[in-house]
Amino acid sequence: MRQDQTPLHQELSAADEKREALNYLTEAFAEALLAGIEGDCFAHAALFTAFQELVDTYGEDAVADFAEGLPERIRNGEFTLANRH
Repeated sequence: MRQDQTPLHQELSAADEKREALNYLTEAFAEALLAGIEGDCFAHAALFTAFQELVDTYGEDAVADFAEGLPERIRNGEFTLANRH
């Protein structure tokens, strides 16, 4: 952390970076659909790529632990767009 950054500033920057990354992915998804790529095909490719990056960054065990929590999060509607309105 830079000396002029507080932990809150660093946290906001990380949140902003995640939001920007989601914007890039959303745009890429839209472009893929316009190019005729099926949404589920793009989603599988995005998940595969995401897991590769996470494993490369955090290791297989940490990512496996993270993935173990996904079924409950999915069932709880965390990834359901209708719940966000």
